[in-house]
Amino acid sequence: MSIDIDRELAEKAMNKALDSGAHYAEARLEVVKASSLVMKNGNPEISGFERTAGMSIRVLVNGSLGFASTDQLAGMNTFECAEAAVRMAKAASGLTKVPIELSSEEAHVAEYEVDQKKRVGDAGPEEMMDVLKHIDRAMVDTAPMASRFLQVYAEERTKYYANSDGSRIGSHIPRVGMFLIPTIMEGGMVSQAMLQKGVSMGWEWADPVRLADEIGREIKVTYDNMKHGVKPPTGKIDLLLGPEVVGIAAHESCGHPYEADRIAGREAAQAGESFIDQGMLGTRIGSEVATVIDDPTIENSYGYYLYDDEGVKARPKVLIKNGVINEFLHNRETAVEMGIGQSNAAARADNFNREPIVRMSNTFVEPGDRSKEELFEGVKLGVYMNNFMEWNIDDKRFNQRYIGREAYLIENGEMKGPVKAPILEMTTPAFWAAIDAVANDLDFTSATCGKGEPGQGVPVYTGGPSIRLRDVRLGVSQ
Repeated sequence: MSIDIDRELAEKAMNKALDSGAHYAEARLEVVKASSLVMKNGNPEISGFERTAGMSIRVLVNGSLGFASTDQLAGMNTFECAEAAVRMAKAASGLTKVPIELSSEEAHVAEYEVDQKKRVGDAGPEEMMDVLKHIDRAMVDTAPMASRFLQVYAEERTKYYANSDGSRIGSHIPRVGMFLIPTIMEGGMVSQAMLQKGVSMGWEWADPVRLADEIGREIKVTYDNMKHGVKPPTGKIDLLLGPEVVGIAAHESCGHPYEADRIAGREAAQAGESFIDQGMLGTRIGSEVATVIDDPTIENSYGYYLYDDEGVKARPKVLIKNGVINEFLHNRETAVEMGIGQSNAAARADNFNREPIVRMSNTFVEPGDRSKEELFEGVKLGVYMNNFMEWNIDDKRFNQRYIGREAYLIENGEMKGPVKAPILEMTTPAFWAAIDAVANDLDFTSATCGKGEPGQGVPVYTGGPSIRLRDVRLGVSQ
């Protein structure tokens, strides 16, 4: 593994923290090389190329945690960082009513990296701009565009993690992605999309021709729906949702409310609370065919990792199992607090200077064994909402709302013409209970999940197969 990182810095700082009185210590050293290009309405506007390096120390002293970080890795700075973390923990210990404990976890010594056919760092500005030019041309050639925002970005993130339990973990993960906001306007009608794509792999993913074809198809169906879509049917109907809508629902109405720190009330002042409480483990919230998984180990996924930022080995986490609340997302602290015993490796930090908190990775509905076409069978009157242009959910994650971007009428089991902006609005339990069929066409959408104060954005996948909901009501955009 070719990692330009001085691991001795982490080892020495961790030992300094222990010598200064820490009962437990961990050090996380990170080097990030990143580049980004932005194009607006066909004009290059912003470019950024940076290299950041730094280290954080987290300690446990007398039942209190202390955290400090530094980007000054020379001389005595790392020792001072370790001492600062210990001082912070000691100062907090006198105010802590309930001592913090961390779960006892197996120590791991591991090295892993994502293979790259073409290294992200070898992609120059010309290649990155070529990707944007191809996509921009595809947009302009496909629909009347009011505005176009395009960004392509790439990074290589190298980490070394060490803790006093004996874990020593090195990793090197490249990520490539893009974020697009195309706005289509014609005859007083406007439709806007927010499109994000991203993977954990090398620059070989960024084929400009393939990406331009994919985005061109997105623009075409968005334009067709805007121009030719009719109002959705009223009353109770059957609703088919495509993987993109299923994924955002899994992320927002299952992933976030199942974060243990949110359940404990620690997100209340920032992102809100959860309608879920600890006593709901084992209770039914959905139909038998509804299973939701969070799995960071999916190869080349945007939210990929094999060990979390507390050194715990990652595994798939089954949040909902056949409609029953099965487990929450935990770090080492919440695992002890809620009596689970061990963390399920959900601790992530978006940079060296941020403390790891409970996060999702790749959250999705488990696919079934039916084809998507089979889900259409038996639908006398319904709507197929393939993706969305807008979503909303309350701060307890109980009431959710999705507005379709690409949607079609279903009559007697067949997909007909486009439907304009159907609105699905229902409670989270009602949503998961209404699912009666799950297809096998699993697909993922890349996203950046935000949480915390200061804010942390981490890469994730949202996803699932097509699903069918029975007897739901759709709203109509005004």
